[in-house]
Amino acid sequence: MVILPKEVTIIEVGPRDGLQNEKAFIPTNVKKQFISALKTSGIQELELTSFVSPKWVPQMSDAADIVADCVDGKTRNIVLVPNRKGLERVYSTSCRAVAVFVGVSNSFNQKNINKATKDSLNELIPMIRELKEKHYFIRACISTAFYCPYEGKISEVDTLRLCREFVNAGVDELSIADTIGMAAPSEAYSLFSQLNREFNHVLLTAHFHDTRKMALANILASLQAGITRFDTSAGGLGGCPFAPGASGNAATEDVVYMLERMGISTGVDLTKLAAAIDIVRPHLSRSIDSGFYPLQKQTTESHE
Repeated sequence: MVILPKEVTIIEVGPRDGLQNEKAFIPTNVKKQFISALKTSGIQELELTSFVSPKWVPQMSDAADIVADCVDGKTRNIVLVPNRKGLERVYSTSCRAVAVFVGVSNSFNQKNINKATKDSLNELIPMIRELKEKHYFIRACISTAFYCPYEGKISEVDTLRLCREFVNAGVDELSIADTIGMAAPSEAYSLFSQLNREFNHVLLTAHFHDTRKMALANILASLQAGITRFDTSAGGLGGCPFAPGASGNAATEDVVYMLERMGISTGVDLTKLAAAIDIVRPHLSRSIDSGFYPLQKQTTESHE
């Protein structure tokens, strides 16, 4: 019999991963209100924004403004950086948690940041060591850990090898992503069981996209493999511009609802979470992709 955890940690990626692919620029004040409401709902860790080139990701052009107003001492406020230029921008802020990213797939990495995986590592490893010396929290996001839109199935050996490079460099957390939502629960269980055996001294986080509606099943499989940290996005927002066909992330509200129904505490208030989604929803170019949110709204409105 598998013993499931009594509590898990939700890492909210909506403000960064969820919004980065929105075509219409979302007003900065709306993003700030969204972030504040997410924290009010009980979120303790979240990706605020990313210091990337506004030319390539216009939605993140207000990153410095977001960080200036939204970093606090109560939550882990994470900022994504792709390179040395992004890192230098972080150093000018009060943010103390940094995420770096690389794809296991060379083809994906070339499409995403115009570099092979090995070349990305050669740039990132010195940055990680520098950040460790300065006592920053470091999160390594591993893309295409299961499947790649260009190369197909990714070998577990290759994913584990890349994770090993980051762990040896000193990262605090590995966020392992099913970038295009193709992983089956059996594959999720297999990979996360191996990760848990080898890297149980670092934080292990599962990041599932819901392209084929298997995110919740994969989260359950990961729970059974011993994982207690999950990246999710309020409203199921997200998608990668360099991963054709990839839809949004696992919806925070759906994951919280499932876990709480299972008796696993998340610390997140679903009513307050729905209120946070209400803030950003009118500004989105797409509909909310989750099961719980519309039901929550109908229930709330019926009592008004």
